[in-house]
Amino acid sequence: MEKVSIIIGSKSDAEVMDKTKEILDELEVAYEFNVISAHRDLEKLRDYVSQSEEKNIKVFITAAGGAAALPGVVAAMTNLPVIGVPIGSSSLKGIDALMSIVQMPPGIPVGTVALDSWGARNSAIYAASILALSNQKINENITKYKNKLKQK
Repeated sequence: MEKVSIIIGSKSDAEVMDKTKEILDELEVAYEFNVISAHRDLEKLRDYVSQSEEKNIKVFITAAGGAAALPGVVAAMTNLPVIGVPIGSSSLKGIDALMSIVQMPPGIPVGTVALDSWGARNSAIYAASILALSNQKINENITKYKNKLKQK
């Protein structure tokens, strides 16, 4: 079964990214969740990303605050889609993370979503949409989810 990998740079980002897990659960999308800092443990990150094929990971969702190197570093290590969620963890309230993630150089794309919980939720839908290209069940689950949103 294809999976999404959620990687956060710090345990302090976990509460925001719980929204990602909730939506992936609702959409019945398998995922892994890891805390691996691009700054503090680059070797562990490299090892993890290099194992993505054998783990059947098809999309990465990465969340980071401050300098937010994690999304770009993951994108530099893989050809798989990478989605970046900027976290408002610094005195700049996430603008620094947003600018770091969205300004990737040509050839190292990172799909960037909104700050914090809005981005966490949208990253799940975005990742599921990528998987839905080849998985009809996920596509149907996204349709159901979006129909529920119409009722709110």
